[in-house]
Amino acid sequence: MILVCAECGQENRVPAARAAERAKCGACKAPLAPVSTPLDVGPGEFSEIVAQAQVPILVDFWATWCGPCRRAAPEVERVARDLAGRALVLKVDTDRHAELANRFQVRGIPHFVVLKQGSIVRQGSGLVDHRQLRQWLEQAAA
Repeated sequence: MILVCAECGQENRVPAARAAERAKCGACKAPLAPVSTPLDVGPGEFSEIVAQAQVPILVDFWATWCGPCRRAAPEVERVARDLAGRALVLKVDTDRHAELANRFQVRGIPHFVVLKQGSIVRQGSGLVDHRQLRQWLEQAAA
């Protein structure tokens, strides 16, 4: 993935699995902020991140036609922003990546899965707010 340096504008390639870590710009050595937005991923990126991430991961299974998913999106974005550097937030479009939805037995959306070191810590369907999502991630980190 590409992170842009806020100081010099240089584009820096950072492995997706290390997106929660603080890196340095290759040009000016200024610190690069960790990813603070949800990452839209497919099976390849998903597997890489889950296998290598050192922080808890929230996965939001969603679809464009889903009203509750659209209402959950700002809550998911807020959690990504609030926990930048301490957690990663992934979004999986169930229409485009049905194999991932099947792997996690997603039967209703929005469906949330919290992973830690590749293992499921919690999962469930239904609309929840950012406070609940944050609590799940913080419990997984403890």
